[in-house]
Order: sequence, then C-alpha cells, then structure tokens
Amino acid sequence: MTLPAIATVVGSGTMGPGIAATLAHKGVEVRVFDISDDALSRARAGADQCASVLVTINGEPTPGGSVSFGTDLAAALDGSGLVIEAVPERLDIKTDVLGKVEALVGDDVIIATNTSGIPVTTIAEQLRVPERFIGMHWSNPPHLIPMIEVVPGEVTAQAVTDRLIEIVRAFDYLPVLEKEKAGFVENRVLYAVLRECVALLEEGIVSPADLDTCVKWGIGYKLAVIGPTRLLDMAGLDIYQAVSSYLNADLDASTTTPQSILDRIAEGRLGFKTGAGIYDYEDEAAVAAKRGEIITGLIETRKTLSAIPVV
Repeated sequence: MTLPAIATVVGSGTMGPGIAATLAHKGVEVRVFDISDDALSRARAGADQCASVLVTINGEPTPGGSVSFGTDLAAALDGSGLVIEAVPERLDIKTDVLGKVEALVGDDVIIATNTSGIPVTTIAEQLRVPERFIGMHWSNPPHLIPMIEVVPGEVTAQAVTDRLIEIVRAFDYLPVLEKEKAGFVENRVLYAVLRECVALLEEGIVSPADLDTCVKWGIGYKLAVIGPTRLLDMAGLDIYQAVSSYLNADLDASTTTPQSILDRIAEGRLGFKTGAGIYDYEDEAAVAAKRGEIITGLIETRKTLSAIPVV
C-alpha cells in the first residue's frame, strides 16, 4: 500500500489543517490552498498544533512529509496525486472550485470531497471527469479520529474507490466503504442519538450533565470497544426484539430542529464559539480549557483503543 508523494488540500478551514498534518506525518508532501492569506495563517498555526498531537499519538513522523500553504492553485496542484476538497458546504462553491481544479490536473488524478451533506453524485454531475470523483469524509477532529467514510458516487470508477481505500489504509486509518445516503453513516447515527438526547432534555427527564455522564459512561464506553452490531450479538437478538417492540414506538421521531435549540440560537447561545450553549462558559479561557480536556481525552482514548483488538 502506497501513499501519493504529493497531495493537495483545497480549503483551509476547520478540517484542512488536521487533514494536512495527518498526511504529512506519514511522509506526504501536502500543499494547502486557500484564497485568503488570513485563513492560511490560521491554518498554519492549526497544522502545527495538529502535528504536535500526532507525535504524541504516533511518535516521530515519517521522513519527507511537509505542509506548505499558498494562494496559487496551480502551484498547489502541480504534481499532486490526490486532491482533497474541503471548502464550505455549498454546492455552488464546491462546483466552482472543483471546475478550476479539474482544469489544472490530469484525468487520472483522484479528486475527493470532504462533504458531509451534499451527495457525491450531485457534485459529480458538474464535473468533466466524474469517474475519478469520490467522497472522503473525515471525522472532526481529523487528526484524532482514525476513521474515514469512503463514499463513491453513482459513476465513480471502481479503481478509484479501491485506490482511495488503499491510501486510507496506508496512513493507518480505517476506511469505511458506504453507499450514498444523506449525511452518511456516522452523522446519521450521531444525529439519531442527538435527537433523542435533546428530546429527553426538553421533557425534563434528565439534566445536561447527567445526560452526558449516562451517554459517556454507559453507551459511549461500550460502543467504543464493541460496536453496535456486535453489541446486538452480545446482548442477544431476542433481548433486542423484546425491548425494541415497546421502546421504539416511544422514541422521539421529530423531523425538525428541536425548539430548545432554536431558542438558544435566537439568544446567541451557539456553544463554544459564543461562550454559551447548553452550558455556560465563564470566558475564553474556560472554553480553551474545555477544548484542551477534550483533546487530551481523545488522545488517551485513541492510545487505549489502538492497543486492544477490534471486537
């Protein structure tokens, strides 16, 4: 299994720095492109932080890896064997950027999109060579979550799918091959959990802190080791049938955003970015401290999970 010598990340926002650092850690020359110098400056600092975390997790990097930043798309794409598009989640922006990318790379270069919401096939309809276009959905933070959803579109060539799976494995991540479905598998499962969680909060069944404890140490602890389908086997399909026969009908089935979330948004309570969301945060230092706790927890959990066999 081999990695491309050069890869290009188009878009330096939330995911770009972590994606770039992950590939560079495994010896890839990575070019990060953006139209904004300010965005690239932030991305440079973010990539440095991600690189430091990766050393903590995986040890010293493979020789030859690097990350560079620039606003010249042609220079960023020169010689690239893999292009990862990570621009904002708007179809018009993606198709505009991807059209420019296609004009600057050979027809054999894989172009992958990190979209989490726009169907791969829909984006591919606007491309000159849709057969080499594929979904490559990283989970945030990308340098810490070692799983990638590989989602071919309706016309993606099988060879492209096979090659991307090979690339993902080559930098020691786990590829998850999926058919197209809105939100992809990870977000569909996550949002089903979040919908029920918010419904329980709105009903006053549990406090936010106790809900987090229940999910973290009950569901999360088990699922991190076992996985949902293996858990069904462990518990017994007959037990699942018995409980689901009455519980499924009582689970929340809302099709809109919960009112309590809309109310908080109207109040400007968006979470970490505004200093208040479900929880209140005293100041920027408190938010930074909480982010640090989360990163530390993810690092230690990844180390532990990596040391045990997949159940």
